[in-house]
Amino acid sequence: MDKLNEILQELGISKVKLAKYLGVSRQMIYNYLEMNDVSRWPKDKKMKLFNLLNIKEASEINNIKVDTEFINKVDMVLNGETSNVSVTHSEIIEFKELKPREQELLNDIIFMIKERFTDGTSGDTYATYKYLLHFIQGLENVKELKYVMGYFVKLLGFVNPEEYAFNEEEQFIFESIMHSAMILYRDGGASKTKLAEKHLKFVAEIEHKKEEKLGRTEEINSAKIQALHELGYTEINRDNASEVLAKIAEIQSRDV
Repeated sequence: MDKLNEILQELGISKVKLAKYLGVSRQMIYNYLEMNDVSRWPKDKKMKLFNLLNIKEASEINNIKVDTEFINKVDMVLNGETSNVSVTHSEIIEFKELKPREQELLNDIIFMIKERFTDGTSGDTYATYKYLLHFIQGLENVKELKYVMGYFVKLLGFVNPEEYAFNEEEQFIFESIMHSAMILYRDGGASKTKLAEKHLKFVAEIEHKKEEKLGRTEEINSAKIQALHELGYTEINRDNASEVLAKIAEIQSRDV
């Protein structure tokens, strides 16, 4: 492990930079470097380190020669200038079409989430990241989700509170309202009893949206069946798709 520390020092790689590359906290890096053997590291972190140092196993660390060529190769990996990021010997995530900073960001996200799963200290990890997946899926359709993110990253100190990455006026208003609600929540100014009626309205609104969506689905399905019948087809396929879709649009326009 002394040799590894020596190499990292020669390369000018700080604990913070290595933590970011591996997708772990700085404290976790200190824990890793205190171990007697790199082989004791979590497998994905070990493989990332090997990828960074261009080696296949821990024993090769002692043979590493830090010269200009080696430093340049390591810098390329750290700066995301490689075409892909190795996860394991058999698993490769392709980032070719992304810009270097996008590669780095996506890589950080993937390994941070994987770290949470492999850590296994929280029983609600799966539910948390399933919700996160759905949150991301809604980002493009619900602009307020971006404002929610903006509020919390500012509250956590990651971003300047005066930074507005999205619509400045709307984000300002949303954050102000959000902060008022959070103060009410933290200070115990609200209770389940007092908010029961509002939560019922919240549930009712969701159910109403579900019914509307189901109604639209049934309407489209009904129009599809009618269109197939009028055109003399039994199913939609690649050859008749355009014709069937046009007929569906025509059928729906009859009711307007």
